[in-house]
Amino acid sequence: MQGAKVNYGSSHHDYPASDIFCPVGSQFVAVTDGVIDYVSREDVWNPTKDDPAVRGGISLAMIGDDGVRYYGSHLSAIADGIAPGVRVTVGQTLGLTGKTGNARSTPAHLHFGISRPTTPDDWKVRRGQISPYRYLRAWQRGENVTPELP
Repeated sequence: MQGAKVNYGSSHHDYPASDIFCPVGSQFVAVTDGVIDYVSREDVWNPTKDDPAVRGGISLAMIGDDGVRYYGSHLSAIADGIAPGVRVTVGQTLGLTGKTGNARSTPAHLHFGISRPTTPDDWKVRRGQISPYRYLRAWQRGENVTPELP
């Protein structure tokens, strides 16, 4: 999150990821240079069906030049010009945080996942494969580190 006060823990409830709590409308920025892999501009999650593939609501994923997939969900908006295949640079705004998908009744946050690249529809992997916590802490300190994938 660029320019926002954030709070996140060292663990996630049932798989490796981080929920970064911040005000609605905070900027979600690219953590590295890369290419957008997946974009969902519409919140189609329905609590009565609870389809896990769409729990993220408005969301996106990018494949970094470092070979890592970075995923952000529960956004309120995707930035103009962001679409699959578009090249982005570190610090570029990708979207704005929100409360979409299954985060509608929770405090506003960005669900942030780090994983290996797979097909864009592989929601089980893109939601998070390794814990982002130590990388988030390093990036906050201004350290340029690349996640280590299994």
